[in-house]
Amino acid sequence: MPVKLPRVLITLSLLLGGAAMADAKQLELERLFADPVLSGTTPRSLTMAPDGSRVTYLKGKVEDANRLDLWQYHIKDGKHSVLVNADHLISGAETLSDEEKARRERLRLFASGIVSYSWSKSSDALLFPLNGDLYYYQLASNKAKKLTNTPEFETDATISPTGRYVAFIREQNLFVQEIATGKETQLTFDGGGDIKNGMAEFVAQEEMGRMTGYWWAPDDSKIAFTRTDESGVAEVVRNEIYADEIKLFKQRYPYTGTANATIQLGVVTLNDGSVKWLPHGDNADIYLPRVEWSKNARYVSYQWQSRNQQQLELRLVDLKTDQQTVLLTETSNTWLNLHDDLHFLSNNQGFIWASERSGFKHLYHYDFNGKLLRQLTAGDWVVDQLDAVNEQQGLLYFTGRKDSVLERHLYQVSLKDGNIKRITEAGYDHAVVVAKDGSSFIDSFSNVTTPDKVALRAIDGQVLTWLAQNTLNADHPLSPYHSELNAPRFGTLQAEDGQTLHYRLFEPKNIVPGKQYPVVVSVYGGPHAQRVTNSWSQRNLYLYYLAQQGYLVFQLDNRGSYNRGKAFEDPIYKKLGEVEVDDQITGVKYLRTLPHVNPQKIAIYGHSYGGYMAIMTLFKAGDYFTAGVAGAPVTDWALYDTHYTERYLGHPQQNAEGYRDSAVFPYADGLKGDLLIYHGMADDNVLFTHSTKLYKHLQDKGLLFEMIDYPGSKHSMFGQPVQTHLHKSITRFFERTLK
Repeated sequence: MPVKLPRVLITLSLLLGGAAMADAKQLELERLFADPVLSGTTPRSLTMAPDGSRVTYLKGKVEDANRLDLWQYHIKDGKHSVLVNADHLISGAETLSDEEKARRERLRLFASGIVSYSWSKSSDALLFPLNGDLYYYQLASNKAKKLTNTPEFETDATISPTGRYVAFIREQNLFVQEIATGKETQLTFDGGGDIKNGMAEFVAQEEMGRMTGYWWAPDDSKIAFTRTDESGVAEVVRNEIYADEIKLFKQRYPYTGTANATIQLGVVTLNDGSVKWLPHGDNADIYLPRVEWSKNARYVSYQWQSRNQQQLELRLVDLKTDQQTVLLTETSNTWLNLHDDLHFLSNNQGFIWASERSGFKHLYHYDFNGKLLRQLTAGDWVVDQLDAVNEQQGLLYFTGRKDSVLERHLYQVSLKDGNIKRITEAGYDHAVVVAKDGSSFIDSFSNVTTPDKVALRAIDGQVLTWLAQNTLNADHPLSPYHSELNAPRFGTLQAEDGQTLHYRLFEPKNIVPGKQYPVVVSVYGGPHAQRVTNSWSQRNLYLYYLAQQGYLVFQLDNRGSYNRGKAFEDPIYKKLGEVEVDDQITGVKYLRTLPHVNPQKIAIYGHSYGGYMAIMTLFKAGDYFTAGVAGAPVTDWALYDTHYTERYLGHPQQNAEGYRDSAVFPYADGLKGDLLIYHGMADDNVLFTHSTKLYKHLQDKGLLFEMIDYPGSKHSMFGQPVQTHLHKSITRFFERTLK
């Protein structure tokens, strides 16, 4: 049944579209990826100063939206201003190390200038990297001080909690610099080659969401850090193919089923450089996904995760007595999703923890000994993340989907009685940054017809000021096109096991009675992703464009995708590409019931896991899909890394059949329709080998297909020329095969 969206959404769409009615026109393909961005310009990397006095953000230059400067909005003065102009510090092109290039790819940082920054806890200074060196900006002096000036690249820099030091990684070792004197101290000395100190290993960065390998004690006295040894990881030669050269990289890559890096956790004391190593058991074949200090520098915690990811222990170490305590243990028959929702409370009041033990991610309050005091949230809905804790008032702030799986909202819950209150407005999807004291929050919100707006709000939801109203007036780049965008229709279907599947359908604005239209199924389908939401996305403009060209565009979140609870995710365990394909078939069966759908002209299109899905559906469900576009597809899960692949398929020695059946090759003979594959030839995530292996397999079988490969492109296919050429090619493919 269709989901009825709130009246406010429909009304707002009509109001905003009215400004552009006079000059309304349809989207143009070349314009989708050109500057200025059609969605309008909103601040990036929005952060609240710890004292709540100002909001800082990154903003592109007028002449180059991807050349970023550091800006502020001073709340008391009510003014926006540039804090640091990147061009005043360096000129010309930046030179990045290979490590930094890989780090930015994994962070999806596709810009230059000031691309990241962090606040001092006292809110008097900011730290940012630029062209391989570190800069320290003090608000009082209104000046950026260059802290390092070396040929080596400094990465992952942070200001210590008391603001006395800056820590950073140089040449795979951990350093600190005293800000006042500039005195630099090297804390580790054996980094280099296969040894990395204070750095997140490959799978931690790529699959665990951990981009650092060190953590400051709350009083600046110590730093916990990891020491990883990659000597046991298989060394492979990875190639990146560019237009005029082929670059070869020797890389330690942990293919599924092979050895991971071994990891140690140590604590180094700043005043004498001594290191205390924290034993984590005789089994070295484990993961350490998270480390967190308590409010007291005597205690540091770490999370121990088994190789099969079915057990996770939260361990607390007393550095005075060297005693380790397991505060809690989580187990699963499938896998455990990691989170960043551990929060230690002051004065030994315990800690907040998130768990999916009920089948849905919820928040729990424990005492400092690991005894459960209260489950704070409950129900058949998920908490996204814990955002802030106001200990004085006993209130927690979290984002979740209590009211609708289609929308994120900010909620307040009481530690005392568990009462939950929604703060943000229904009819929108909200991404928030809450002040540490819970007094206010930055709200970036949108819906399917409204590009992102950014407001600073009081904690009760009232707007204090607009940071980016992004109004669709005559000057807005989307204005000429907005009234011609036909909002998608939402609805639900039922999977074979009775679970609810959500979909949305983009349609031409004026459906001609009696006419049948071709359909493009836009898919991702993999875990830890949700596509069917009531939110705006720049990439959805291509879906609107296809609808204006006479296609229906259908999106369905199959089982295995995110934010629906573990029962919705778990059916993919031990065999990928089965229930996901079944659910997409369910979607096509529904489409075939619509009188304006041409059942013989249904294509599927996706990138990454979506590329894998496009191939699997064409190979396994050729009676339902007549054409497909697969971008950067996984074709053989044996070519992917340990932490991601084994999470869902287990170890290949224990599930050889599952690996074989989850690859695309056994089903290639089922290809009946047209297939276009594209891949970036410098992809370091889903390696180009995935596609070349499939090319050879299809060629050996005499099965026809098309391919477009992009020299120098990574997994994200970033860049206006590449994106324009790619989408022109996809559009032409659909015109040939569906029309």
